[in-house]
Amino acid sequence: MNDQMFLDHVADRLAALPAVQAVTLGGSRAQGTHTPESDWDFALYYRGGFDPADLRAVGWEGEVSEIGGWGGGVFNGGAWLRIDGRGVDVHYRDLDVVEHELAEAEQGRFRWEPLMFHLAGIPSYLVVAELAVNRVLRGTLPRPGYPERLRAAAPRAWRDRAAMTLQYARAAYAVRGQLAEVAGALATAAMCSAHAVVAARGEWVTNEKRLLSLAGLRGIDTIMAGLRPDPEALTRAVDDAEALFEAPWFEATYFEAPWRPGPGGERRG
Repeated sequence: MNDQMFLDHVADRLAALPAVQAVTLGGSRAQGTHTPESDWDFALYYRGGFDPADLRAVGWEGEVSEIGGWGGGVFNGGAWLRIDGRGVDVHYRDLDVVEHELAEAEQGRFRWEPLMFHLAGIPSYLVVAELAVNRVLRGTLPRPGYPERLRAAAPRAWRDRAAMTLQYARAAYAVRGQLAEVAGALATAAMCSAHAVVAARGEWVTNEKRLLSLAGLRGIDTIMAGLRPDPEALTRAVDDAEALFEAPWFEATYFEAPWRPGPGGERRG
């Protein structure tokens, strides 16, 4: 099958499953940044009780999780499949949950959730970001813009997480020469800072793969490459990371945000 035939084949089979209301294409293939080797990322949006056994019954090779099998929360399971020789990921999306998180995001509210393979975890508005950037193949879904209230609230929340992570790394790990712990803290804080930057811009992201580059924070690589298990060197690395995170944050907040923050980060103007 060529790509279009493959896309139609998978979308039709997913859309025909009981309780499924819509099917989307996400990831790099939806955004035009894919390579020939890129996987295909689909999401099936269901209303009410979706049974993963119905997906298993299609007979595609691979693993199909139960609902909540990927940790619960907004990212509540899916499948890793091989179809026509191509790698395919399928994500479950409960429409009741998605609509709730869209309403929350419009009020500037979200929560942080841990998710496997994501250093900084994910915001609950990830499922709203998917609505905004994914390509709808079957059914109908809302296409939200970036809510102004979320753009006001999310940057400060992510910025605070980054700051606290660095503070703890400096006080608890750097002074003991614990390189591994400092390295982990720097990577986590970098991702949190990147989330803060892109949120201040009102820019949707759905994973961490290109997050540091999007936020202009790839300089963290140079800092981490120079780490060594010495308290003075590790403390300096934390200080350097703190300085690195400041410039993109300042630019996004003061020159790209639709509001100007006061001295404590509060909304003003």
